[in-house]
Amino acid sequence: MMPDDNHTVFDPVTYILNGIPGTEESHFWIAIPFCFMYIVTLFGNSLLLFIILTERSLHEPMYLFVSMLATVDLLLSTTTVPKMLAVFWFRAGEISFAACVTQMFFIHVSFIAESAILLAMAFDRYVAICDPMRYTIMLTKSVIGKMGLAVVTRSFCIIFPLIFLVKQLKFCRTNLLPHTYCDYMAIARLSCDDITVNVWYGVALAILVIGLDAVLISLSYGLILRAVFRLPSKDTRLKALRTCSSHLCVILMFYTPAFFSFFAHRFGHIIPGYLLNLLANLYILIPPMLNPIVYGVTTKEILKRVINVFYRCCSRNSLLS
Repeated sequence: MMPDDNHTVFDPVTYILNGIPGTEESHFWIAIPFCFMYIVTLFGNSLLLFIILTERSLHEPMYLFVSMLATVDLLLSTTTVPKMLAVFWFRAGEISFAACVTQMFFIHVSFIAESAILLAMAFDRYVAICDPMRYTIMLTKSVIGKMGLAVVTRSFCIIFPLIFLVKQLKFCRTNLLPHTYCDYMAIARLSCDDITVNVWYGVALAILVIGLDAVLISLSYGLILRAVFRLPSKDTRLKALRTCSSHLCVILMFYTPAFFSFFAHRFGHIIPGYLLNLLANLYILIPPMLNPIVYGVTTKEILKRVINVFYRCCSRNSLLS
């Protein structure tokens, strides 16, 4: 079949991921810190999950939300980084269309889920500081479970239409993806169809979902700060702020590169493509790596149990030797 513009329409069986175009000679060396970040991500988030799930004293709303965040970070990293390293080190960029769409789906589901979890954590901190008397009544384990289910349901319902939008496209240009993973708009741009609907769905998703979550988080923290600065004691104010510090760091690590990447891709035409591509990779690698470190260092209860785990391991090794 030949369309009007004399391009041959085809159904892509496979795509070829090219890595970061313009940096081909450095792919081997770029992959080394990427691999290190992935190892730290796997170890840090797995350790965080193990500690929270095995320590009954940590079965509280705040830590249950942290465990959800760790699960999403593991899903995001494992969906993308192994294939990314294969592209860099072995030039194994071939990926089937079905696998590419599946990877795309789970990447975007992870982003939406992480945003929703950060919103839930902001609500948790709001209730803990602004209405502490009702904290245990409002945030029961049953409520936390329903919130977790709502996070998963919302993410799947919002991202599922992307699969249909991609499958409706006709491809006539190339199956070479100038990327290390299957991004929604990267696939859509290979189509010879009008992708206006695809572009606007992505914009609506960014504004109405990620943007709305960010606004609600900002509102909750505005109310939290107002309540904190009304506290009579300086020590009490500092303690309240410390309980929010780790969450604020994670929020900034997630939303700052997200919005920068979104606007740079749409309006930053003067920014070199390899820099945008590198930013997109770091956005997948850095927050999942730093999240468990931030919570491990700034949360006294988690840090104490991490030290205990390493102490027990060292004690066993010394006894065995």
